[in-house]
Amino acid sequence: MINEKVIIAGFGGQGVMLMGQLLSFCATAKDINTLWFPSYGPETRGGTANCSVTISEEYVNSPVISTPDSTIIMNKPSLQKFMPKLKKGGNLFVNTNLVKGLEYRDDVKVYEVPINDLARKIGNLKVSNMIMLGAYLEVTGLFTDEEVISIMRKKFTGSKAKLIDINKIALETGRQAVKK
Repeated sequence: MINEKVIIAGFGGQGVMLMGQLLSFCATAKDINTLWFPSYGPETRGGTANCSVTISEEYVNSPVISTPDSTIIMNKPSLQKFMPKLKKGGNLFVNTNLVKGLEYRDDVKVYEVPINDLARKIGNLKVSNMIMLGAYLEVTGLFTDEEVISIMRKKFTGSKAKLIDINKIALETGRQAVKK
């Protein structure tokens, strides 16, 4: 039975909202109930941003997630704000390039992913969010890369269409990063 609640948080411009939208679109494509709920800080690019995504075979009746199953953290302020909410035994995904010197809870599973370094190796820093999404999908098993890419083909039009191939590489890079 699928019932996943995830909070994705970081700075505006890190692709936080896109990760959440892709998860929600994938669920919809598989006829699974979903709800994506964005939250922005005062600025868009550079300000704080987070979104909540619920994916469930049961009816989703609220956008509020008080205790997520997973939390994807793209920066230090987001770790401080959202790690305490993560349920005991939950999955904590951390961008170790921007989160350093903080301790994690010992009652959750922590996946440290240096997404900025990995994105540089691929050749495009803008795919760091897709690397983290790949790591998340590897651990949760919610959707395949092919399902995500299928959504990208529908949603990425014009100049964004040429980014699909590098995003596919980024998803696989993220999966490999947490397989170790």
